Amino acid sequence: MDRIPHAALASAETLKLSELIGALSYALDITEGQPAGHCVRVCWIGMHIGRDAGMDSGQLWELYYTLLLKDLGCSSNAARICALYLTDDLHFKRDFKTVGDSLPQVLAFVLKHTGLKAGLAERFRSVLTILRDGPAIAQDLIATRCQRGAEIARLLRFPEPVAQGIYSLDEHFNGSGKPAKLAGEAIPLYARIALLAQVVDVFHTAGGRAAALAEVRARAGSWFDPALAAGFERVAADDAFWTMLDSAGIDATVFAMEPAGHAVDLDDDYLDDIAAAFGQVVDSKSPYTSGHSTRVALYTDMIAESLGLPAQRRRWLKRGALLHDVGKLGVSNSVLDKAGALDREEWAAVRQHAEFTETILSRIAVFAELGRIAGAHHERLDGGGYPRGLSGDQIDLETRIITTADIFDAITAERPYRGAIPVPQALEMMEKTVGSALDARCFAALKDAVARAGL
Repeated sequence: MDRIPHAALASAETLKLSELIGALSYALDITEGQPAGHCVRVCWIGMHIGRDAGMDSGQLWELYYTLLLKDLGCSSNAARICALYLTDDLHFKRDFKTVGDSLPQVLAFVLKHTGLKAGLAERFRSVLTILRDGPAIAQDLIATRCQRGAEIARLLRFPEPVAQGIYSLDEHFNGSGKPAKLAGEAIPLYARIALLAQVVDVFHTAGGRAAALAEVRARAGSWFDPALAAGFERVAADDAFWTMLDSAGIDATVFAMEPAGHAVDLDDDYLDDIAAAFGQVVDSKSPYTSGHSTRVALYTDMIAESLGLPAQRRRWLKRGALLHDVGKLGVSNSVLDKAGALDREEWAAVRQHAEFTETILSRIAVFAELGRIAGAHHERLDGGGYPRGLSGDQIDLETRIITTADIFDAITAERPYRGAIPVPQALEMMEKTVGSALDARCFAALKDAVARAGL
């Protein structure tokens, strides 16, 4: 099907930055193993605390995006968590957010989450390593996450206070946090609010209003700025605050909370930068996917050029290619990086990433068509693909292009179970699937593009 999707031509003027970043924050939620909408709820909580603290409009705007993007670096330590703890990084991260500073809590967490599916000897070695090197391991994991999150915030063109707020998310008011052991007001204000709001949402989701309030009171003065904790107590006295926190309409409410007077022009260049930045979040999840989204976007554009697609259509499609694997943020690295064959449950988890991609992108009204195109990149012409088992003309040309680019990169890049395969051999392998998995025109365009690029 060669039609140009209507959404491809939609004006960026119909899209607000708050809606775009808010929708993409759902990808960060699944990487942290959090219930959908975690970052949006944290934004609702944190903005109320910021208003109570008397922040001006400019500060509130920076706080707003610090809250939505607090977990930007979350994918960067997932592979290392799996390797060190021999565990599922998603469950690990989810449960770690409930752990305090007490030694019994930390020890219980380590024993409960380390090597549960590993052999006894392997688990024993892993637990000993963590107990021996725990502080250094935790420092490394959090520093990696904080640094990467700040870097991506800058790629997204947010001002330095936002990047610093994200970098310092895990600092504690009493100086016991990480990565720099900052204390008191040396911790950026946005970070102090974000940590407080994060804990409120985690404990409210798990145990309700009383549990959230109890945790704030227990950590005030240690993890939390006492003045901000007192401010939250004032916010929490309003029943309407909690009603909205549980409401299905919280997305629209939070997206409308973006402080006025700070309009950002979402032109094509900025949309390209946002897609590229979130592509880096995806690629940071595994050492075996480093650069994958960028390369798939490049190959997609080369194929589209060879097919003679118009420049604007190619640009739109390249964004879809950059984001085609955003759903992989919801798949554990224990599966993504597994060197051996996947079992049925693991394979089902991998297949689910395509649905996650479509769901996340479809949260953005003008990206709905792009979400459908990108989410279908594992469909096959013969109907043997996923997630819907589409076949033949049910699969758009744009999807066929991304599929061809994705397979080409998958074969020519190193994987956990094999080394990289040379380009000529990769093309020979792909040619055998033309007509069943691959579109003949797209494959011919790939060969033409590869020849012209001298690959």
